[in-house]
Amino acid sequence: MIKVKIIALGKLKEDYLRKACDEYKKRLSRYCSLEIEEIAPVKLPDSPNSAQIKTALEKEAELIEKNILKGAFTVAFCIEGKVMSSKCFSDFLSKKSNEGAKICFIIGSSYGLDERIKNTADLKLSLSQMTFPHQLFRVMCLEQIYRAFKINEGGTYHK
Repeated sequence: MIKVKIIALGKLKEDYLRKACDEYKKRLSRYCSLEIEEIAPVKLPDSPNSAQIKTALEKEAELIEKNILKGAFTVAFCIEGKVMSSKCFSDFLSKKSNEGAKICFIIGSSYGLDERIKNTADLKLSLSQMTFPHQLFRVMCLEQIYRAFKINEGGTYHK
């Protein structure tokens, strides 16, 4: 069974989002060993300047690096990342699963990820060129991972 770890900056604040994540974690337990690591983002003032944001992202990068599974294939979610169809993503996940890989998906804070994390990631991935609420993104990530497994098993979930 493939090991999947999601490293996410921030805790889910809304109960409905936690319930959605819990539902996908339950569904995914049939397909992978899933771990979600929540890391507290660095506190910033209400209107941070670019230097403050850069420093915060660098500190967050250190925390992220400490939580990456040893030997894992890393996927950094970022707006400039590659956009894949659900089918292409399912093929990617199937290939990694067949290779026996461990995968770490990295979700940055509302200011994104430090360039160091993006540059060392094995894959930069974007779910869309649109902007989504940061808290919702984790649910979307879990849903796409679940969809990929359902596509690979030939289920009717993906239409």
